[in-house]
Amino acid sequence: MHIAVIGAGYVGLVVGTCFAESGNHVVCVDIDRKRVRELRRGILPIYEPGLQELLDRNLREKRLSFTNSLEKGVEASPIVFVALPTPASKGGRVDLKSILEVARRIGKAMKEPKTIVLKSTVPVGTCDRVRRSIAAESSLDFEVISNPEFLKQGAAVSDFLSPDRVVVGTQDKRAADLLHELYRPFMRTEDRFLLMDERSAELTKYAANSILATKISFMNEIASLCERVGA
Repeated sequence: MHIAVIGAGYVGLVVGTCFAESGNHVVCVDIDRKRVRELRRGILPIYEPGLQELLDRNLREKRLSFTNSLEKGVEASPIVFVALPTPASKGGRVDLKSILEVARRIGKAMKEPKTIVLKSTVPVGTCDRVRRSIAAESSLDFEVISNPEFLKQGAAVSDFLSPDRVVVGTQDKRAADLLHELYRPFMRTEDRFLLMDERSAELTKYAANSILATKISFMNEIASLCERVGA
């Protein structure tokens, strides 16, 4: 398959490189010109075990490329992954400006039907907002899917190549089948594909993040208790 990944940061690089490793043709798009130049030369902006080897191999075999042109990436790819940062303000509100702006640009660049997949961590209802942003710029058919990432720093490549779960939020059967086929090479021994609606997938990501934070908070409290009682 031909895939575009919008955003060549931590998540986008792992997603794009691992999809290329499974035989897809992937173009990663980023606005940072220096980053794109260096990635074309095989220079990573991050360190993640195993990622350099995959990058080198897929650049050499021409399954992976990098560009600053969103239009070029969208035009070449029926599947477009969006892996952009969603920083939070001091009040906790998530900044979706980058995602919604990219959605508008995808709508303008579309010349044929597309499947847009949100990898970013986003509030419940974001798929609906992205859908409206694209529809405002294009009358072509498209589908917006939630497919949150569950990658651990230091084990992101192995997590992607052998996932504990693949959460996909869509009510469109064709889109669900397309994503299932795309992830099949990573689930040869056990099918861990979890299909649900978009809002449930968006909330699942926050639920997973929250339980991890709860575990850390709980163990910190236990550590404090141990210090007090000499346990």
